[in-house]
Amino acid sequence: MDFRAFIITVIIMGFLAPDTGWMTLQTNGQEGQGIEGVARRIAGNHMPSPHYHPGLPAGVRATICVFRLTGQDQATPAGGAGLFSAVQTPMVRQADTDDSGRFRILLPPGIYSVFTKKGALFYATRRDEKNHIAPVTVLPGKMTRVDCSVESDHTAVY
Repeated sequence: MDFRAFIITVIIMGFLAPDTGWMTLQTNGQEGQGIEGVARRIAGNHMPSPHYHPGLPAGVRATICVFRLTGQDQATPAGGAGLFSAVQTPMVRQADTDDSGRFRILLPPGIYSVFTKKGALFYATRRDEKNHIAPVTVLPGKMTRVDCSVESDHTAVY
């Protein structure tokens, strides 16, 4: 395999960038645009008070699933709030975060729905005014910041 073929293979397959620690998936023509962020497991007391100021929870390893924009009627609820057993729109990308929950996924410009995956289930709780699930807009040449929640095994959140 010559050097050019090696570089193309690395770009297509994706790689862990050693200088940043971000999980990166790249495909031709999508350099520098997509989503990046941290997956966090939210549980326990997050209510601010005069003597308690909760910080951000640590990032956790997770699988991030990016679908075409998905409406509430295009996903099959799975009992728990924000859990879905199926999403009827096409999956565009799937990537695992690093151990700190960080991810970076390159995508073409567009509007997507971003879920985390737990076993066979998909998790997302955020909605927009049109009842799209976890919508994210990717602009040409821009990385969009996305902070994802990971389903917390029904641990209380307050």
